[in-house]
Amino acid sequence: MSGFDQNINNAILATANEISQNAAETALSYFRKSMDIGLKGDSSPVTVADIQIEQEARDLLGRQFPEHSILGEEFGAGDMSKEHVWVIDPIDGTRSFISGHPLFGFLLAYFKGGVSQLCVVSMPVLGERYVGLSGHAATLNGSEIRTSDKAKLCDAILFINEGEKIFANESEVHGRLLTAGHTRRFGYDCYPHALVAAGHVDAVVDYDAKPFDYLPLAGLIESAGGCMTDWSGKPLTFESDGRVVTAATPELHREMLHLLAKGS
Repeated sequence: MSGFDQNINNAILATANEISQNAAETALSYFRKSMDIGLKGDSSPVTVADIQIEQEARDLLGRQFPEHSILGEEFGAGDMSKEHVWVIDPIDGTRSFISGHPLFGFLLAYFKGGVSQLCVVSMPVLGERYVGLSGHAATLNGSEIRTSDKAKLCDAILFINEGEKIFANESEVHGRLLTAGHTRRFGYDCYPHALVAAGHVDAVVDYDAKPFDYLPLAGLIESAGGCMTDWSGKPLTFESDGRVVTAATPELHREMLHLLAKGS
């Protein structure tokens, strides 16, 4: 995190840790409990847990860094032109959360001058916290992790996220994905990407992701030695179209991009 004043650095890390711990505790207090479920404008579900987690995070950031801006899933964006911006997804995988499935996560990222500095992917039920810190190795619960060395798609474990959306809107790509890789699994949300960072999964194709979904993941993957871009190979930004691909190595990433673009 070159260019940081050390005191600010420590304050950022401490605040991110406190926010992540609070988010996990709040999520677990509601998990597999009866609660009202609302629908947002895009028909995606929202619960009191989503709202409370993001509000608690915003309150803490407001006290610690009142000059910083925030982009959150539930309460939208502040002034994105500011030097310091935080990105929050209070429950990444609300459909998993409301169905009692444990693979929902909490996502947090901190940007300075438009550049990712710190990313956190927390899995409350699993007790796992992945951290990507610019200029440092990625960690899982404090221990260093790294992506696998898989360079060939034919040897890779591939996750296909949001498969029904890809099938509905990118049917030819969907068909190619069904025969790609050594092992294929269908999934959702952040955890397959976190497993790439930890070296268990080699590639993930995702679809219709929002900035608060993919930006915290991108910083983690890069810290772990992997690649995460849009389907054209362009770096992910706040304006990316939501079609993302994660790969353990540059070689595998190139094969994935070729597969996604074939025939287009």
